[in-house]
Amino acid sequence: MTLDEVAVGATATIKKVGGSRATRRRIMDMGLTRNTKVLVRKLAPLGDPMQLSSRGFELSIRKADAAMIEVECVSGGKSTWKK
Repeated sequence: MTLDEVAVGATATIKKVGGSRATRRRIMDMGLTRNTKVLVRKLAPLGDPMQLSSRGFELSIRKADAAMIEVECVSGGKSTWKK
């Protein structure tokens, strides 16, 4: 499962950050590294970007970048959002 598929209000643990080298570095510089817990706070009205809470701060990330992050759901479930 990838981060863009996690439902609003659900918590997930990051298992792998994919993408190109530059994209992976940018995502990891935001604090989204392996074994980090992430809470999906909300989605923008049109579904992109998504707001996350992690490590005591909040950040927004595009769905395209969230699709490169493999996660394991801790609480909540899969979203019904379709690509």
